[in-house]
Amino acid sequence: MASRTELRPVIKLRSTAGTGHTYVTRKSRRNNPDRLVLRKFDPVARRHVAFREER
Repeated sequence: MASRTELRPVIKLRSTAGTGHTYVTRKSRRNNPDRLVLRKFDPVARRHVAFREER
């Protein structure tokens, strides 16, 4: 049986605005096997931008 850390790994979301700002979150590998893209606030750019999952 898979442990919790394998099923919901910790991932890093990096800003696509090029500011270098990151968020850290968890994701479900079963529901989202592809790279995650979320629209979140970037305090350096001071606007909402897309944050892409880093591996």
